[in-house]
Formats: sequence, C-alpha cells, structure tokens
Amino acid sequence: MKPFLTAEWRHLILLTYAVDPVMLEPHLPKGLELDLYKEKAFLSFVAFDFLKTRVKGIPIPFHINFPEVNLRFYVKRKDKGETIRRGVVFIREFVPKFMIAWVAQKIYNEPYLSTKMKSSATILGDEKIIKHSLQFGGVEHSWKFACKTESHLPEEGSTEHFFKEHEWGFGTNHKGQLMVYRVEHPFWKIYPLSKRFELKVDFGVLYGDKWSFLNQQIPYNIMIAEGSPIKVFPGTVLEE
Repeated sequence: MKPFLTAEWRHLILLTYAVDPVMLEPHLPKGLELDLYKEKAFLSFVAFDFLKTRVKGIPIPFHINFPEVNLRFYVKRKDKGETIRRGVVFIREFVPKFMIAWVAQKIYNEPYLSTKMKSSATILGDEKIIKHSLQFGGVEHSWKFACKTESHLPEEGSTEHFFKEHEWGFGTNHKGQLMVYRVEHPFWKIYPLSKRFELKVDFGVLYGDKWSFLNQQIPYNIMIAEGSPIKVFPGTVLEE
C-alpha cells in the first residue's frame, strides 16, 4: 500500500501529563482501551513542524511547510490473534491552514481547527531554541524550550520511548466506525533539555474548561525529539 501523505516531522516538543482516566473516557472510541504507563493514564501536548509535505506524492502550493499543535492520549487495541496495536487518539489538532483543517474535518472526521500560528527553531551556540505561538479564543498562547544540540536514542523500555513511539492513529469516521491508520518512521532521537523554558498556554481556552487544571499541573515528562521523514498510510475501518 502506498502512503497517502509523506512529510518530515521535526523539532517535536512533547509535554506529557498524568490525568484521571475518567477524564479520557468520553474521548475514547468504542473498541479501544487506555494504554496505561506505570498504571497511570497520560495525555501529551505536542508541537512540531510539518515540512516537505506531499499528498499522494504531490506538493500542494502554500501547504508544504507549517506547524501543528495537538493534544493526544494513549490507547491500545487487541486484534484477533491477540496482536496489540498501541497508538494515540487526538482531542484537538491545530494547524494554520484552513484547507487542511477543512478536509480533515469533512472527509476524515479528524478534530482539526485552523488558526494563526508561528514556529521557529534556531541554534545558538550549543543550544537549539524552539518557539511556538498560537492565537485562539482571543488569547495568544506561546512557549519556548531550549535543548542541547547533540541528540541520543533512548532505550526501547524507557519513558521517552513510550511517549514518542506510536505507530497507529485511531479515530472514528462520520458513521461512528472505528478507524485506524499507520504512521511509519524510524525511532526518534531526543535532545537533552536545558533548564530554560517558557510556557504561556491556557489549556482551558484551547481544549475546554475541563482541561484548565493543566495550567497549574507540572508535566510528568518534557521531551524534545529530533523527528524524521514520515509516511502516513490510508485509514481502514476496524471491526468491533
């Protein structure tokens, strides 16, 4: 099967929070279960750059390089034969391109919204500085993180590996059927974090009042991943 979309995902910032599983249940599609880590449920606030984007091999003018920001949580699905697929479900995804959000909503029933966004990644000495800003709900949300420029690959059993390596994306189509798609990429290296960071985000404004408590919560894990070229394959309907 040929990929539907190819691109590079670069300069990924993942802020991961421990949450009460009850808060995730309304967002959990039928046929999936929460994928707990150390007996806890987590969701991640993720920001990255979409680069060199092609749809079915074709670059779409003005839709090649752009940032994305999303809120996701971790799930698993036990298929016939006891095979377990671990993946993510998205609560909301932001992009600065209206047509991308429109197509994702109307055709694929993905929770995309378009809004004004900016991102940058610059190297200063032995540090990389990654910045994002997003305007939504009458508020400008921004964050800036610094990391060292030398990356390393975490072990497969590590916390970092669990949160950054998920091959499957799950959702539901307009008929309410469970959908899955595969994302192919090599394991990502990560950058050692510097102590300096700024986070000016109102989670209640971005994702609804129920998530406002994240404004005061310290992340369980903060990670900056290098990223890589990726391939996204067409989605398929899964039987319950």
